[in-house]
Amino acid sequence: MKSTVALLVLYILAVIFVSAKAEPKTKNCNDVKEAYSSKGFNVNDVPNKGVHGAHLKVCPQGFSCCTLEMEEKLSQQSRSDLKEPVSRLSSNLQSTFTQRHLHFDRFFRELLDNAEKSLHDMFVRTYGQMYMKNAELFKRFFQQLRRYYAQGGAAVNLDAMLSDFWAELLERMFRLVNVQYEFSDDYMECVSRHTEQLRPFGDVPRKLRLQLTRAFIAARTFTRGLALMSDVVNKVSTVSASPSCVRAAMKMMYCPYCSGQVALKPCQNYCLNVLRGCLANQADLDFEWNNFLDAMLSLADRLEGPFNFESVMDPIDVKISDAIMNMQENSMQVSQKVFQGCGQPKPSKAFRTSRSIKETGFTGRFRPYSPDARPTTAAGTSLDRLVTDVKKKLKHAKKFWSTLPDTVCVGDRIAIGDECWNGTAKSRYESVVMNSGLANQLSNPDVEVDITKPDMVIRRQIVILKEMTTWLKAAHSGNDISFENEEDGSGEESGSGCDSQSCGPDTDIYFSTPAPNNKPKVRPVHTDEKTNGAARSGVASLLLPLLCLLLVFLETHWR
Repeated sequence: MKSTVALLVLYILAVIFVSAKAEPKTKNCNDVKEAYSSKGFNVNDVPNKGVHGAHLKVCPQGFSCCTLEMEEKLSQQSRSDLKEPVSRLSSNLQSTFTQRHLHFDRFFRELLDNAEKSLHDMFVRTYGQMYMKNAELFKRFFQQLRRYYAQGGAAVNLDAMLSDFWAELLERMFRLVNVQYEFSDDYMECVSRHTEQLRPFGDVPRKLRLQLTRAFIAARTFTRGLALMSDVVNKVSTVSASPSCVRAAMKMMYCPYCSGQVALKPCQNYCLNVLRGCLANQADLDFEWNNFLDAMLSLADRLEGPFNFESVMDPIDVKISDAIMNMQENSMQVSQKVFQGCGQPKPSKAFRTSRSIKETGFTGRFRPYSPDARPTTAAGTSLDRLVTDVKKKLKHAKKFWSTLPDTVCVGDRIAIGDECWNGTAKSRYESVVMNSGLANQLSNPDVEVDITKPDMVIRRQIVILKEMTTWLKAAHSGNDISFENEEDGSGEESGSGCDSQSCGPDTDIYFSTPAPNNKPKVRPVHTDEKTNGAARSGVASLLLPLLCLLLVFLETHWR
């Protein structure tokens, strides 16, 4: 009897001891209440004591301070918590290149405005009323340059625009240096049509056309690339996390709450696997993203060197002035060539002999331009400084998408070592870390990823990046393929108005073309093969009815 009582006492003491050991667990939900309410949830959702977790869908089903309602709320919280660092990093990247796009765009536009103002001020000072009477030609020139910068070849054919500008400038100057003559519209059309053969402005038009074309293509393509970066980041940031990703994030971040371990952080490799599974589609952007950045960096080098927009636009007034001076100095030779090619013009009835050509022509000279004097133009900066800054940002943005998990899974978001949450308990994480990209997530132990269904928003951005990279590479070579109607370029010597071989760049048509106003045109009669063919056709048409009559006659005779 005594032994039975003793055993009973021992059993009761053992139960009390076990209960005493378990008691802290059943009362450990106070920390969970505090942590849960700090997320903005109702503290009354948390049970006062731990309950059995058989009702839970994500977290381990043992002792738990979580209810099903809490698990659902924490799942939504995990979606926000997962999105927050990714959105913040993406927003910083987007903001960086939005600002750079604005800086470059404002710089290029202000540079155009400054160039026009500089030309206007210098031409007013040098040519006075003579320039003012023709100022609309130069104003229209800069308006067209602005349109081309903003809209490209779809709005302005730069080659044709420049040819028209020089042709019209020649026409106006030709009248000024030959005020003693009257010129009809047809006569001036003859002059304009052969502007490039005359070369009245020396080599300036050819060089300036090449410089402007390369600089404008590089500038506008580069700014479009900067704008595209911001747009791509914005589009990709709208991609929502999948349900399996949210489930995995909930398990990683908040299942420790349910076991009462609110301060326990996930293991780093565990975090990497979850994030690489969740951001698998984004990581697939990396290849084309990096190609795009390489193309941007190459074009930035061009902007610093031979395609420097600033070094082309800043001295453009001096270059046009040099062209005008060249025309003035060679006006006699140019006029003689025109008279030989287009005919002797009629003397002007209104011309006053007392008015000299010097009074009507251009006589001014501009200051020499030093390319080393690089001013701070737009927004108190220079193109070199802008390019140096943006190149650093472009290099920093490489591999942005594939390294997002590594960037997020650091600091106080994870625990280093073995004292961390591995998804089921406080212990070492044993699984292998997956590589980045959708195809590598087939065996991801923590996130279910359907590798057969890539995200269409991201796939579209991959296509856009690839297309923009092609445009950037073309711009690097001085070509603009952004618009289909620009693919068939007219070449460097466009606008000559002459398609025959006799009008090559080294041929002077004005020494070989007869003056149309001096001799009447006589159209000779040619007896070529076409004429002979027509004659033979006429003979054949006469023989046919004769043969028919002969057959009728023979038939009657045989009868």
